[in-house]
Amino acid sequence: MTSGLWDLVLKGVWVTVQLLFLSALLAGAVSFVVGVARTHRLWVVRFLAGFYTEVFRGTSALIMIFWVYFVLPLAFGWQLVPLWAGALALGLTYGAYGSEIVRGALNSVDPAQKEGGIALSFTPWQRLRLILLPQAVPEMIPPFSNLLIELLKGTALVSVIGMGDLAFSGNLVRLALQESAEIYTYLLVIYFVIAFALTRVMRGLEKRLKAGVGGTPARGNSPQQELKRAETTGVGASSSGGVLG
Repeated sequence: MTSGLWDLVLKGVWVTVQLLFLSALLAGAVSFVVGVARTHRLWVVRFLAGFYTEVFRGTSALIMIFWVYFVLPLAFGWQLVPLWAGALALGLTYGAYGSEIVRGALNSVDPAQKEGGIALSFTPWQRLRLILLPQAVPEMIPPFSNLLIELLKGTALVSVIGMGDLAFSGNLVRLALQESAEIYTYLLVIYFVIAFALTRVMRGLEKRLKAGVGGTPARGNSPQQELKRAETTGVGASSSGGVLG
């Protein structure tokens, strides 16, 4: 390919990265808001969150892009640029899938942890922020990583509304060169490189978040030393002065 055609492909990569970033931000926000709402104590909140989830999971992302780009202007009288229309449609759609990840992770936290927060008179927001999310978020990272890769591949759908993303730019180059095999192989490699980089970043984030979850016992403390410490400090001592077995 000539330098001009490579510039066109690189511009498409940049547009795809922008679209991925914006739609991922929206999808992440929607995931946490709707996912937490799915665990709310009020049935009305749970119903509305569940309704949103079912609607956006049950509709096609491609049709949602068409609806946002072509129908919203007719309904409200304003037109979104392709980048914002694509980010809105993809963010709302994949956010519905992400909300189920958040709901499942929150429900997987040991109920005793929740009861402990109630016993300490924590408000629902304090229990969520201090007890539930610190334990649930590390468990969300692997499925969120898969969802992010799916979102990356879903960005190619915006090419149908004339947005100059990687898929759209690659198709223009294919038409110019009449070389389908070469161009589409390049596109596959580029998508793979971006996906691989995202996977490595998410794995690093997962390790960092899990590093502080569940501490290990201090090294060098034998059972006899722990027993002596308990006798000295009175921890675990019975009313007769002996250590509880």
